[in-house]
Amino acid sequence: MEAELRFGPQDKGIPEGAIGLTTQEFLATSPELKDFWTPLVVLDDAAMTHNIDTMARWVAERGLELMPHGKTTMAPTLWQRQLDTGSTGITLATMGQVRTGRSFGLTSIMLANSAVDERSLRWLAAELADPEFRFVCWVDGLQNVEAMERVLSGIDLPRPVDVCVELGVPGRRAGARTLADGVAIAERIAASTVLRLAGVSGYEGVVGSHRDPQTLAAARDFLERQIELHQAISHLYDEGEVIVTAGGSGLFDVVAEVYAAAGAGQSATRFVLRSGAYIVHDDGIYEGMSPFGAAADAGGPRFQVAMHGIGRVTSATEPGLVLLDGGKRDFPYDAGLPVPRGQAADLGEPWRPVGGSITEVNDQHAYLSTDVPVGSVVALGLSHPCTTFDKWRVLPVVDSWESGRVVDLVRTWF
Repeated sequence: MEAELRFGPQDKGIPEGAIGLTTQEFLATSPELKDFWTPLVVLDDAAMTHNIDTMARWVAERGLELMPHGKTTMAPTLWQRQLDTGSTGITLATMGQVRTGRSFGLTSIMLANSAVDERSLRWLAAELADPEFRFVCWVDGLQNVEAMERVLSGIDLPRPVDVCVELGVPGRRAGARTLADGVAIAERIAASTVLRLAGVSGYEGVVGSHRDPQTLAAARDFLERQIELHQAISHLYDEGEVIVTAGGSGLFDVVAEVYAAAGAGQSATRFVLRSGAYIVHDDGIYEGMSPFGAAADAGGPRFQVAMHGIGRVTSATEPGLVLLDGGKRDFPYDAGLPVPRGQAADLGEPWRPVGGSITEVNDQHAYLSTDVPVGSVVALGLSHPCTTFDKWRVLPVVDSWESGRVVDLVRTWF
């Protein structure tokens, strides 16, 4: 599907010479980053390869599986790189994303959410006729179970839908609020003819977004309660596969510790991490929160930043303030503003140190508190991959940030 698509003027940042060409045709012209327009977000191939390999190796050493959260990038070419290094499937967040994933040939999908819409459930029932398709979703209440049964019991369902009981935290998003609630949901699923109890799920990140002792302790407590729920409903499982799953990109080391104590790698239960943002890491929230970021042990695994923003100075009307041509429509701002990392006379020129900070962003402007000549470009460190990728239909990939040689273009499908 992607191989046949041709670039058009609607693709932000694409050089004029790429318009009308497919990716392979454009790459055959040996493009360089200096050919692209600004603003721009660039991916670093060498850094992504390092991150993918680092995570795959670390997970395998601990008897865990990895089903990366594909909603981070919604980029099938990046999903495939994760699958090629041992990931056992892709996690997605909505049934619309699941349909997109299936259109690109995914055969193992976890929906980290509930599926209760009649239209999407009917579509899912048809997909389950494919014996190679593995699908599991979550439920966090009896209403979810009843909503699914109302639809699925009235159609020709090839096989029951696998569901995990999601455990949550009071006052936060989704998830059964108590262990007793979780057990009651599991009992109801086990009695269903159209659903199959497949395990327990949750997201430890609901307890906090900082790497401090309180958050680490709260995450560990949450995960231990998840294991307690898993054990409490173990008598309800059938002979099929059982999943225990958690793990974002910030506290996955805590997940691994708790899962190791629960028998990860030593039992038939599949202990599955869902970390997704690690593939590009960042210069903000995950750099501060990931165990392979600023908190990494000396000599231990370390992720590399694989996404960079670039903006061009378009205004310098007063001392100590310049404006860049990229803003909220181009760069993430929900988990920290972009951070200036370098300046150059133009793309393709050497990066030099830059001072100041980004103090504000508008739709199409970023305020940089320093003096840089109009027409110069500024490299930006970005925070939060999940709200970076969704702003771009196409992102150039360079073999390394230093070289600027474009080796691929990644399409997103939000």
